[in-house]
Amino acid sequence: MPIFSLSGRLDRSTAAPLRRQLLSNAHFEVIPLKNLAEQLQHLPAGASVSVTASPNKSLEDTWQLARDLLDRGFRPIPHLASRMLQSRQQLESLIKELRALGLTELFLVGGDAASPHGPYEDSIQVLQAILELDHTLEHIGVTAYPDGHSFIETKVLGSVLRAKQEILKDAGLASHAATQMCFDPATIRDWLERERDSGLEIPVHLGIPGAVERKKLLSVGARLGVGASLRYLQKNTGTLARMVMPGGYNPNKLLSPLAGDLQRLGIQGLHIFTFNQVDTTVAWRNDAISSLKS
Repeated sequence: MPIFSLSGRLDRSTAAPLRRQLLSNAHFEVIPLKNLAEQLQHLPAGASVSVTASPNKSLEDTWQLARDLLDRGFRPIPHLASRMLQSRQQLESLIKELRALGLTELFLVGGDAASPHGPYEDSIQVLQAILELDHTLEHIGVTAYPDGHSFIETKVLGSVLRAKQEILKDAGLASHAATQMCFDPATIRDWLERERDSGLEIPVHLGIPGAVERKKLLSVGARLGVGASLRYLQKNTGTLARMVMPGGYNPNKLLSPLAGDLQRLGIQGLHIFTFNQVDTTVAWRNDAISSLKS
């Protein structure tokens, strides 16, 4: 049964505890790059850390960072980019290592590679292959695109997302859909209402940028597949100015307008893109939590 209702919004006082809970339990996404090492000290103790599969690195680099984070006491969630997989043997090896590390959650993405590195064209193929293996996974997250995708039609995106939902449900695995960045709250709200009406029942984790520098947000974001939304901001400089605080983007400009819709739309988590600016992002998160307690 759905865990949401499309009728009714929460008022500010009612929404505050839920928003505070989402912020407290947020996943912080990091990228396996050299500039991350000095930023790890700023992660909250025991935090859930989503580790990207960078097209400039290997999947083994993602797994190595997951091991390092686990050793530091964090809860790593590695990203498996389907189009970066070179063979079924590599997939088997990566899943086997997750089992050895005791990690039970994985985030599955298609990947940004222009062409597949191996036999897998998309994430559904990899999902089905994983379920044939001797795995100990309990939870698999998948991607969602409120702002659309550069190469995939919107109708296809929706049908594929619901197909993944059914595959995971039949396998008895918990799941969620994490949204790629979108800077327009109305677009996110309308997209999720349509998806819920079309049968999407799994929890959604709202993907939001952390408190990052505008230059990095625009440059790195363009490489991570949010070009349409970024082009909108670049053309509408007034919107950009309102959303960016001195020195960096303010995530409240996206989160606050959606506060009253979180529960009814089944938004049960936050996926915060740090762009490896962990210090400013965690400082914003902590301030936001404190402000909701007052």
